[in-house]
Amino acid sequence: MNVKAALAICMVFVGCCSNVVFLELVVKEDPGAGNLATFLQFLFIASVGFCTVGKFGTAKRNIPFKQYLLLVGFFWTSSVANNYAFDFNISMPLHMIFRAGSLMANMAMGVWILKKRYTFLKYLAVFMISAGIAICTIQSSGDVKAPRETHEDAAEEEKLKFIDWLWWCLGIAILTFALFVSARMGIFQESLYSKFGKHPWEALYYTHLLPLVFWLPTATNLTRHVAIAFDTPAVDFLGFTFPRQVLWLILYVLTQGLCISAVYVLTTECASLVVTLTVTLRKFVSLIFSIMYFKNPFTVGHWVGTLLVFIGTMIFTELLQKSLALFARKDKKKVQ
Repeated sequence: MNVKAALAICMVFVGCCSNVVFLELVVKEDPGAGNLATFLQFLFIASVGFCTVGKFGTAKRNIPFKQYLLLVGFFWTSSVANNYAFDFNISMPLHMIFRAGSLMANMAMGVWILKKRYTFLKYLAVFMISAGIAICTIQSSGDVKAPRETHEDAAEEEKLKFIDWLWWCLGIAILTFALFVSARMGIFQESLYSKFGKHPWEALYYTHLLPLVFWLPTATNLTRHVAIAFDTPAVDFLGFTFPRQVLWLILYVLTQGLCISAVYVLTTECASLVVTLTVTLRKFVSLIFSIMYFKNPFTVGHWVGTLLVFIGTMIFTELLQKSLALFARKDKKKVQ
């Protein structure tokens, strides 16, 4: 492994793991700020891409504009739905576990749209991932509460708990919808790359630039959460003073850019097996940190579900199979 690949792996862990931390700080400060965080992320990446990839509007596209409009529709819908889910009593660990089920959605879309067939082990992997998500979801359903004061009247409190649970169910539905939209986008992106060639930097730029107009109808929501961000207590950082939520948003956007860039560099320097292993381990580290640092509720059932999701992911990507084969070869050499 060369120095560039090793540095990219380090940046994936540093950038992506810290990005999850800052996103959790953002939504803990203001649960409805997911839409604002997504908008700022798109604006930042589009601005950088306009200077680098777009050459200030002079660069020629490799993929037709109409195709990008379809890709953008999938990407924007998935991104906004995922971040809006935090407004419906969805915890960060459950959010991360749910998004780890993308393989399940990809397989379902592949069977339905592309008429693909898979091996028994891959179907087993998807069953494990689905079971893990279901277990974590059921476990989380018993501890659903919106950030509010407890009501003194018992009957009224039970009514509010039921309302909290209904909002949580809507959040689960939003996450499920986003999962399948993201899977459909992956299939569409695969067909684009096979037809026009791979241009990931260009796709990254246009999928963040074109959706900016979609935020116009949500301008009221954005300005409200900007006002909330500027109204938070001031904190000092590197000799500057920021409203606390503004600082979290800035750090979230910067680490998101670092995360995406590091993953791209890794795909150009390493085999897909190494990339998948790195991303899977990064998700697991982020999950553990979220539980330990933010004191998020996590029961034995959550651990069982999480292990099923990550073991299923490794089986699907053949990481576990290759690892077992490697150990078998080593044992054979020792016997010889």
